[in-house]
Amino acid sequence: MGDATRRIPKPMIEVGGRPILWHIMNYYSMWGHDEFILCLGYKGEVVKQYFLSYNGALLNDFVLDRDSDGTKMELLSRDLDKWRITFVDTGLNSTIAERLKAVERYLGDDQEFLATYGDGLTDAPLPAVIDSFRESGKTAMFLSVRPQFNAHIVSTDADGSVLAVEDLNRSDVRINGGFFVLKRRILDLIEPGHELVEETFERLIAEGELVTFPYEGFFGPMDTIKDRQRLESLNESGDPPWRRITPATVPA
Repeated sequence: MGDATRRIPKPMIEVGGRPILWHIMNYYSMWGHDEFILCLGYKGEVVKQYFLSYNGALLNDFVLDRDSDGTKMELLSRDLDKWRITFVDTGLNSTIAERLKAVERYLGDDQEFLATYGDGLTDAPLPAVIDSFRESGKTAMFLSVRPQFNAHIVSTDADGSVLAVEDLNRSDVRINGGFFVLKRRILDLIEPGHELVEETFERLIAEGELVTFPYEGFFGPMDTIKDRQRLESLNESGDPPWRRITPATVPA
């Protein structure tokens, strides 16, 4: 992401004037999930400062009424009002698995929880993902998606003769989309130094406790400047995929 991440953590890089972290949290909130635990690390103070100094009037529509009683402001849309956010410093060099383990005490009595990286967006139907996870009875589920970069898979025979050249996006290859539904039990499997996808998932695979939710809809990573430009373009359209879910569609 160039020089941007020298100044701020990646989740704070903006798309449409808001950090991608806000877009991710808003996605969950539109499906009725308003309690968040932020596992902070590199430049975590930037994340804290953003929310501490958040001014809803700068990023939402509002009515300004000046009369004899003074100036009154009415926000026409609100986002953070219903969010409960726990900020936890989980270490500068901790692995993703270690960060999840570090916030276990903040999960309360919840026996399952949602988790995601801070650098990707989707319009996946979250209730359907959760329902599929519960029906599976497994310990962990992740969204699997089509790769979003240009490359070709080359198949050859033993002599090196090319048998096929296939567009990666049209192949059967799927990647980890970084959106997870997890049972609390997974935290008991994490040991110091363990990575989530490597050691922890390997153990779950051996136990037959890991399942995926294949998704063919929108998935937008933000790993490169080109990825960010794509997300900006979609946002400028006025109807970005990750914000098409309306509160009215949230299950009761």
